[in-house]
Amino acid sequence: MTHSRPTPAGRSPQWLILRSHLIPISFRIKAQVPAVVLGLGGLVVALLVISVAHGEYPVPPLEVIRAILGGETQNPDYLFVVNSLRLPRVLTALLAGMGLAIAGTITQGLLRNPLASPDIIGINNGAALAAVICIIAVPSVPTAILPIAAFSGGLMIAGLVYGLSWNRGTSPIRLVLVGIGFSLITGAITNILITFGNLNQVSQALVWLTGSVYGRTWDQVWALAPWVLVSLPIVLLMARDLNGLNLGDDTARGLGIALEWRRGLLLLVAVLLSGASVATAGTIGFVGFIAPHISRQLVGPSHEGVILVSAVVGACLVMAADLLGRSIFAPIELPCGLITSLLGAPYFLMLMMKQRPSAGGV
Repeated sequence: MTHSRPTPAGRSPQWLILRSHLIPISFRIKAQVPAVVLGLGGLVVALLVISVAHGEYPVPPLEVIRAILGGETQNPDYLFVVNSLRLPRVLTALLAGMGLAIAGTITQGLLRNPLASPDIIGINNGAALAAVICIIAVPSVPTAILPIAAFSGGLMIAGLVYGLSWNRGTSPIRLVLVGIGFSLITGAITNILITFGNLNQVSQALVWLTGSVYGRTWDQVWALAPWVLVSLPIVLLMARDLNGLNLGDDTARGLGIALEWRRGLLLLVAVLLSGASVATAGTIGFVGFIAPHISRQLVGPSHEGVILVSAVVGACLVMAADLLGRSIFAPIELPCGLITSLLGAPYFLMLMMKQRPSAGGV
């Protein structure tokens, strides 16, 4: 059942309270969140249809919709092009964008740092290093092993970061410092491997490091979908704890939050989402950094709304980047990770300038 907080006469409610009579759960979101999510969801659908329709073999948008819904198309080839070649690629971009955006939202909330992202604690670099080792050092490894290796690398680095930052508990600053150290170490080892690798293997590794959804199949979609679809409701249920953790350790303890248990669980979910996304689509940069900022501008700082909106914004960013990468220099394709980096780097610098203290500050 949905309830709204009482407001003065003539004003619309600012909050929507969702309560379940079956299980003891309540959920509070700002009143504009459903409209924002619905509007962004329409953009996701539009990007999906346009992306599937666009290519060297164009498919009319209405035929794309018919093929996706299982109807008959005017040309039998449309069914193969849509359902076998393009739709898995677009859905991989959608899911990877959602996963990276949710992981970025968690990371920024836990570290209380608006400039943070999963990259800062070395998760993406750990996944990338494991993938590069498989590509260059073990060239005979089956392709199916690559996502598993990347996922394991991200988990291993996250475990090391969390373990080495433990000192009668963890703190955001220790997690950041240890994470930066591991990020630099794994990045250096990756560069060494690329320097001494075979040219063909290095080319494959560089495409992975840049981030690309080229050639993705339904296997990648079904491998990534459970991580995103299961993690999203878990994070939403913990959004209130994330709000408390974002206020500082002392305040969180005062609110009765089991600090280390909740922080560890949220960090684990961020690792799983980021690792699964990187394992499937490569290291697509800046999505986990940009999406939470855009979401806060749309619905405010409360994580109940930011998590939902970030997931949809992240999907839009990666889908749009993949579409641009296929269109700018067609038939040559640019990896979507390159497009997100070109867009994200200036945004990062702009936020850095805003975070800089004023001339009279200490």
